Amino acid sequence: MRYVLLVSHGEFAPGLHKAIEMLAGSSREDVLSTSLKNGMGADEFADNVREILKDITEEDEIALFADIVGGSPLTTAANVIAEKGLLDRTVMVGGMNLPLVLSTILTKDFADDFKEHVRSAMLTEAKEMIQEFTVAVEEESDDI
Repeated sequence: MRYVLLVSHGEFAPGLHKAIEMLAGSSREDVLSTSLKNGMGADEFADNVREILKDITEEDEIALFADIVGGSPLTTAANVIAEKGLLDRTVMVGGMNLPLVLSTILTKDFADDFKEHVRSAMLTEAKEMIQEFTVAVEEESDDI
């Protein structure tokens, strides 16, 4: 199975997970999330990651998305994934956003090469989704 794991500081990953449930379905076993809460130590967070990854096997693949490149949630989750011997079956991305994660979830099972799919198509698409939103404003006329 191909899994999507969301990790973050605070409630970002669980909140994003809830938004994904609204858009992609709430009964998805392939989407997992946990977060490093204020005052939580790295060991406790690592235990949380171990718990949610306990059923993942060496046949599975993981797309790990985190809020910040190099942040504690990403590095700690990567260490746990390494402990399980799954680094070669994992693609890791920092700077997650809703379009990136949603597109990955909806298309992951159709890709021949999961890691390359996330690296190329999904990251490109996510970058294209970040744009300024503008609304045209009509100028008022002085005619009475």
